[in-house]
Amino acid sequence: MSLNNTTDCFIDHDLDQFVFPLVYITVIVISIPANSLSLYVSYKHIKRGNELGIYLFNLSVADLLYTLTLPLWVDYSLQHDNWKHGHHLCKLSSFLMYTNFYTSAAFLCCISIDRYLAVVYPLRFYVLRKVKTAIYASGLIWAIELSGNIIILWHEETHSDHSDHVLCYDKHPLEKWKAMFNCGRFFIGFLLPAMLMVFCCQRIYKAIKSNIATQDHDKIRIKKLLLSIVVAFLICFTPYHVVMLIRSITEPQMCEVAKRLFVPYKITMALSSFNCIADTFLYSFVSESARTDMLNAVLIFKKKPKQSSGLKDVNATTVEKEG
Repeated sequence: MSLNNTTDCFIDHDLDQFVFPLVYITVIVISIPANSLSLYVSYKHIKRGNELGIYLFNLSVADLLYTLTLPLWVDYSLQHDNWKHGHHLCKLSSFLMYTNFYTSAAFLCCISIDRYLAVVYPLRFYVLRKVKTAIYASGLIWAIELSGNIIILWHEETHSDHSDHVLCYDKHPLEKWKAMFNCGRFFIGFLLPAMLMVFCCQRIYKAIKSNIATQDHDKIRIKKLLLSIVVAFLICFTPYHVVMLIRSITEPQMCEVAKRLFVPYKITMALSSFNCIADTFLYSFVSESARTDMLNAVLIFKKKPKQSSGLKDVNATTVEKEG
């Protein structure tokens, strides 16, 4: 295994053995079936010409790719942060983790902007809400995020500490190049999408509150969608990015700071993995047809043809293009 110089700090890795496996196994068990189901539902929406299906499909793909790397992180944690899978898999796992973080943020932002245009300007900017536009936007997001995170594949990400553990993307204290890179991630990958989401959600809320033409049940559904987007983003990503920014500003070349921030850094990283589960709940509030499709798929999976066929009849009367 290729390793670079030994890290400078002695870090107690016992926390990882208890916290991470439980969190990651929970995410794996729920995320794989939930996001697989989400792929099916979003595909049906794409076939109906609903641009939201494009963003939700890509969101599920990003979540599944990250979830498939979690067994490696479970083993890493059970081994007291001792990576045994080679430096190439370390790079790939780290690359997919951060790609998931920022593609998820970008696609949640796209959903917010799409709903903003649909509610606040229903008769304008229609071209921005076409399926083709959503495909182009999604392709651009993947291109930007993949190229932005490719620096992880260039640098050596396995390090040996004083206890001869092989650490994966966990050098303490933080290296200067990584601290600068993290600051860029915070402002461009986290803060900018967060500001756009809050702006869009606030404008949408004001628009539906004052619009007497919108039915009450539609207002409630839209409010729940907005709330789920904001809550999923803020709970899953904000704690980690706040700690990451503090680390990046204060930690480089300072071992004592690295020791103090290790526990909150690890806990918030574990928390961020729950975005793979939280994203799937968006389907419940996108539209009536999305909710029905999700329920139909679950019933088909359970092999209950009578209930499933009955729900299909209901779905046939409720299918509509959202927007």
